[in-house]
Amino acid sequence: MAKPNKKGPSTTVAISCARCRAPLYRYRKGGKGALVKCFKERIVEDHTTEPGHCPGCGLEFARDTLVRGTPAFKIIGGKVMVK
Repeated sequence: MAKPNKKGPSTTVAISCARCRAPLYRYRKGGKGALVKCFKERIVEDHTTEPGHCPGCGLEFARDTLVRGTPAFKIIGGKVMVK
């Protein structure tokens, strides 16, 4: 399979915790679909202290994984909000 484009899309979205509304990431997302994974190279701003865990409430919102050979976070359904 092809690797994701390193530059990625120019539009950014704000990702926040669904439980406590703490900001998690600014992410360059492409397409109109739901947020299923976050490629680490597309994260513009990272507000987390521990990878995959909310800095406000400590909720695990993502798991570390490889997608198409590229490091990414696999988002757990319903744990984050995208704006």
